[in-house]
Amino acid sequence: MTPLSILHLAANRWWTGSADPIIQLARGFEERGHKVWLGCIRGDRFEQKARAAGLALVEGLSLEVGPRPLRLFRDLRRLRAFCEERAISVIHCHHSHDQWLGSFARKGPGATPVLLRTFHNRGAVRRGFLGRMLYQRTDGCLAVSRQIHARCLDAGIEASKLWLIGGIVDLDRFSANANGAAIRREFHLGDAPLIGSVARLAPNRGHELLLRAFQRLIQSVPQARLLLVGKGEARPSLEALVSQLGLASHVLFTGYRDDDLPQLLAALDVFTLMGAGSDESCRAALEAMAVGTPVVSRAVGALPDTVIDGETGFLLDEEDPDRLSRLLQRLLENPETARQMGRTGRRRVEAEFSHARRVLQVEDIYRTLLEVKSEE
Repeated sequence: MTPLSILHLAANRWWTGSADPIIQLARGFEERGHKVWLGCIRGDRFEQKARAAGLALVEGLSLEVGPRPLRLFRDLRRLRAFCEERAISVIHCHHSHDQWLGSFARKGPGATPVLLRTFHNRGAVRRGFLGRMLYQRTDGCLAVSRQIHARCLDAGIEASKLWLIGGIVDLDRFSANANGAAIRREFHLGDAPLIGSVARLAPNRGHELLLRAFQRLIQSVPQARLLLVGKGEARPSLEALVSQLGLASHVLFTGYRDDDLPQLLAALDVFTLMGAGSDESCRAALEAMAVGTPVVSRAVGALPDTVIDGETGFLLDEEDPDRLSRLLQRLLENPETARQMGRTGRRRVEAEFSHARRVLQVEDIYRTLLEVKSEE
């Protein structure tokens, strides 16, 4: 089929939220023979990761958010010129700022590409007059969870312009053969039953619920240990809570981990996630499933779409530390059940959440929208 010229825009500089899914999608399109460019905010880890992945970046583009009319004008002029020079077929946006820019950029001379927006979290879906106006100027919208999909409909986005897509995981990096032995040696864990969570240490991420459940768990499984993986402003308060609950010898704060994250996930007997962050596809849970680790999570973000309760792990509907403790204990005391859930989880992400599958799905949406535009 005819290769497409695709421009991804992300008014983001951080290696969080939309960043990894964008790179996974862009790499997948390049593997399919399409031409792909990325516009992002420079000077931080998103740019570094994009360059390491071999993606072509749009030069001379700021995408900085703020009341700077001259900078906005320059970005708009640069985008219009770039779309014309490269005969861009598709502008795929991931944040409101770049969606507004993209909607005006394609009004310039030359090619008029289709405009899409992926919503990575519910808070990004704007209600009200300005939101409706922006969505009317957009050809298609993608939601990474059913909750976001429902909010999009509530915000007035037409069902005919809206698609539900799932998260995306790098199955080569997060392999079923990942080995956690080095992680256990690093933290002197031996064969201790090990629970872990990968999430920013921030308010509303559910760490307090997990710690209170873990306090109950060690009454029955005293040799259990908990790894809290991540960094963030809530670390001092969480450390204080660990001390208050008498868990100092059982809970380890690992800090931010990147290169050895697959091995860390493989070292766990159970992965937990109690709250969704800025990426409500909850990629960390998908990555845990990919290495064969069962998941116990709150029913937040895309997790009800991802975790099959009783098959790949367990879902918790309410903030109930007693029930959470019982679910964790059930898996720790039944390792074969946990391993079977892990294997089922791996098969699920292979079938539903590979970047190859997601690229084909999104490519089909691109071509559908291009066909509609050609008939207008």
